Amino acid sequence: MSRFNYKMSAEAFVTLVTNDTYALGALVLSNTLRDTNTNRQLVVLITPGVTNNMRTTLSSAFDVVQEVDVINSKDEAILQALKRPELGVTLSKIHCWRLTQYQKAVFLDADTLILQNIDELFDREELSAAPDIGWPDCFNTGVFVFQPSEQTFSNLIALATERGSFDGGDQGLLNTYFSDWATKDISKHLSFIYNMSSIAVYSYPPAYKQFGKDVKVVHFLGSMKPWLYGYSVSSGQVSQPQGVQSYQELEHVQLWWNIFMSRVQPTLNPDISGLAGNLAKLTIEGSSGEYRGIEESSGSNGAFARQQAWERGQIDYLGSDAFANIQRKIDEAINVKSS
Repeated sequence: MSRFNYKMSAEAFVTLVTNDTYALGALVLSNTLRDTNTNRQLVVLITPGVTNNMRTTLSSAFDVVQEVDVINSKDEAILQALKRPELGVTLSKIHCWRLTQYQKAVFLDADTLILQNIDELFDREELSAAPDIGWPDCFNTGVFVFQPSEQTFSNLIALATERGSFDGGDQGLLNTYFSDWATKDISKHLSFIYNMSSIAVYSYPPAYKQFGKDVKVVHFLGSMKPWLYGYSVSSGQVSQPQGVQSYQELEHVQLWWNIFMSRVQPTLNPDISGLAGNLAKLTIEGSSGEYRGIEESSGSNGAFARQQAWERGQIDYLGSDAFANIQRKIDEAINVKSS
């Protein structure tokens, strides 16, 4: 039994961390779950890529820290087509079915943010999930209710081995396995408020204005995660990247950073390497440190911002997205390939 032995030990919230960077998201997630006064246990599955220093920090935020093996789809063609090669290791998510010490659990991606108590999800059956915004006949695997079972785990491994995943990650595999989700039982369709994409704030403003107050889980879908935005310690504000039209679009990113800087960042070991180590060195008391974020500090020259703008339909037809520029890129690619 964990140190939180007064909690309901039969049920748990579960997340997955495959490296120290995603651990930053998991640490914010655990804080927001505890803020809702949940009485369920918090479990984080980690892969060998998580360092010892970060494991120590995670152990102070979660009731259970359990290492699992990496399950990689190795379907490079699909992953490259998605421009998301890191999604292969997300198949490790299916290890959650091996947590048979729990009767029921709710999986939450490390890039989710909890705004209100969601303990009522434990009243749902496997596999309950919200529709994916890209293809609503599929469910999004950022939030789902499941029943741990070694048999289900074995079945999923067999399916992954025999047929793979149609998107190279866990979502394709799980939608194939639970293929009747779209049509069999509407009670297993979770409301969008349990898995609201952060881009919904601007993709459908009238709906967000009407229903935004009811949202319980925000999901930062896509490549641009909260920890990749720039942040000013002196002002306490998130930087507004290219393509973002208003500060309202950063509402939940700002909330994520508020929680991170006040409650997670002070717990980080400065000896951690990489992005997590850089963020550990920011200080609030002296108001020192400016985190520039991936857009400004990388050599991509705003590639992330342009991608996000395209996804929002904000295309710079007269600038970098002009047809002539696109044609030039295509010609360059063709020349390189043929040379």
